[in-house]
Amino acid sequence: QVQLVESGGGLVQPGGSLRLSCAASGIIFSINAMGWYRQAPGKQREMVATITSGGSTNYADSVKGRFTISSDFAKNTVYLHMSSLKPGDAAVYYCNADLRTYYYSPQRNYWGQGTQVTVSS
Repeated sequence: QVQLVESGGGLVQPGGSLRLSCAASGIIFSINAMGWYRQAPGKQREMVATITSGGSTNYADSVKGRFTISSDFAKNTVYLHMSSLKPGDAAVYYCNADLRTYYYSPQRNYWGQGTQVTVSS
């Protein structure tokens, strides 16, 4: 069974920085992409940033220039460095992985439990 565990969330002042980490474990044959999504209370979950195994990245317009996604797929790990944080960035951040558990298995999405990011003075 695949498990994704996030870490690095917490409370930060506006303008501050945080670095989130997510490690996938279990039966993993190959990872196609990993990413970060966030959900604020009463809001829909939205994509923040994604990265493919080939290194292609995609960012939400609201975080471009402030957030950077990186990965170490040899360790089944993805990171999100967040800087110049704003109150609007406050949310639960979820790690996502698009992967195969076996070579003959279809690609599927897996989710972490989420980590809280609070931006407040």
